[in-house]
Order: sequence, then structure tokens, then C-alpha cells
Amino acid sequence: MVIFAALLAACATAPVQEMSDARQAIVAAKQAGASQEAPAELAKAQHYLQNAEQALQRHDFGRARASAEKAKEAASGALRVSRRFNDDKPTNELKSPPKSP
Repeated sequence: MVIFAALLAACATAPVQEMSDARQAIVAAKQAGASQEAPAELAKAQHYLQNAEQALQRHDFGRARASAEKAKEAASGALRVSRRFNDDKPTNELKSPPKSP
């Protein structure tokens, strides 16, 4: 009975932390170059976040939480792909060209 009450309480509150985590993960993925290196994964993360926001507006906190968690997971995947791509680049491609005096 206690476990059921705890699960019910978790679903009854707005998933503020999960939404924040998902947004931060998407920002990190974008900053790592996911728009170029992992566009499908980034788009999936943004789609899940949009679903979470819509569910939140309907006060469907369970669905909002689940979608936010999926958004964070997809964004983390986009970040991993972007980092892997950047790690494979030759060093001279990562640096900006020298400025002329």
C-alpha cells in the first residue's frame, strides 16, 4: 500500500526536475554540434520535449514525466554522437583559423 501511495504521489506532481533536465540535455547536445552531427537524434529529443510540454499543460503529469525522460535520453544520445564525431576530427579542424594581425 505504501509503494502504491508513493507511486501515485510521484505521478500527481508536475515533473519540474525532469523537464529541466531534458531542456538542459538538449542545450548541451546543440552546443556540442548535434544539429549538424546528430540531427535525427536531436529532433527526436525535441519532439519528446514538445510532447512533455503538451502533457504538462493538460496536467497529465505521468505522461509529461515519461516524455521528458525520453527527451533527455534522446538528447544524451545526440550528445554522445556529436562528441564521438568531434573526437574523430583532426585537431586542425576543431581549431578556429588564426587571426591576421
